[in-house]
Amino acid sequence: MTYQPSTHPDQLSPDTVVVAAGRPARGHDAPVNPPIVLSSTYVGTGNVVDGDRAYGRYSNPTWDPLEDALSQLEGATLPGLVFSSGMAAVSAGLSLVPAGGVLVMPTHSYQGALVMAQELANRGLFSLRTVDIANTDEVIAALTGSGEKAADMLWLESPTNPMLEVADLHVLCRSAQAVGAIVVTDNTFSTPLVQKPLELGSDIVLHSVTKYLAGHSDVILGALVTSSAELRERLLHHRSIHGAIAGPFEAWLALRGMRTLALRIERSQASAVELANRLDAHDGVERVRFPGLASDPGHVRAQAQMNGFGSILCIEVAGGPDAADAVVDALRLWTPATSLGGVESLIERRRRHANEPDSVPANLLRLSVGIENLEDLWADLDQALGLALRGSADGAAREA
Repeated sequence: MTYQPSTHPDQLSPDTVVVAAGRPARGHDAPVNPPIVLSSTYVGTGNVVDGDRAYGRYSNPTWDPLEDALSQLEGATLPGLVFSSGMAAVSAGLSLVPAGGVLVMPTHSYQGALVMAQELANRGLFSLRTVDIANTDEVIAALTGSGEKAADMLWLESPTNPMLEVADLHVLCRSAQAVGAIVVTDNTFSTPLVQKPLELGSDIVLHSVTKYLAGHSDVILGALVTSSAELRERLLHHRSIHGAIAGPFEAWLALRGMRTLALRIERSQASAVELANRLDAHDGVERVRFPGLASDPGHVRAQAQMNGFGSILCIEVAGGPDAADAVVDALRLWTPATSLGGVESLIERRRRHANEPDSVPANLLRLSVGIENLEDLWADLDQALGLALRGSADGAAREA
């Protein structure tokens, strides 16, 4: 069985692509949705050649429509590659750094990616240079090596997790390519509807499909997308040999979840902007981190390279980490959990994770805004912040 995508008019809007991409070819009594194929092996005779499915670790027809849809969304010329998890995709991306090479990575990258990079560097596989990704001069200096070895890979994340710093993607991609470095951009926070890293010069785009793309907190998947045949072949080889493959049912669920991506992003982004403005004026909040605020350091850059500002915002709670924990404990609608990008609104204090960098404030809460009613979300936050604020004041009075 070979997946043959249906054809569509050129220049479809992204919010149409999420619905139309990855559909089977049209025909009388053809299914509207691609089927799930559960098979570990495929019939074949003679020598195995490129393009043969042969075995379930190399290929599955259920992956094809999802990989096609990811490619169309990111504007790639080649099908994407799905992996068993976002971290499996990270592992494949980092495998492109040559032995003895140099990787430049944001200090505030997703902690799993940063931990993996640090472990590989500690084993002597490559050197790791961490940078403030919002400081363009600092990143360029790390890329060129300032008299030392130039970088072999630039790992980008913008906005960063969880500090929401915004990188100048176009300038940094161009600077990396000038020294021959491969650029990998984690686009999980923004999604292809908000930001197109390939158009800005990135070589590879990475997604934790678990998050916004699948969108329902029921799938663990990752993906890499590139228009480079050479890089794609290397990534495909890594997936096949290391075995971090997607399950067909998970791939099917992810594609189904993507059908509502545009609607979910439209709703959650609008709510995030309003919540950020209200939180910015709340006495229980010391600082709001969100590129949609005009006062945010990354606002101008975000306006230039993003179609919106995403649906993640962070707050630093007045009263320190105990007050931040009190806010989370007092919430009744927001769910305390570590993921993001689902239909439900999630919140957590990031420094509860042992591997989170010390530079992340201990009182910082990351909020993943879902699609619930805005006023319900606000009422829950407002009452929780009020309780924590009164608790902090009472505690200060007792100490006095």
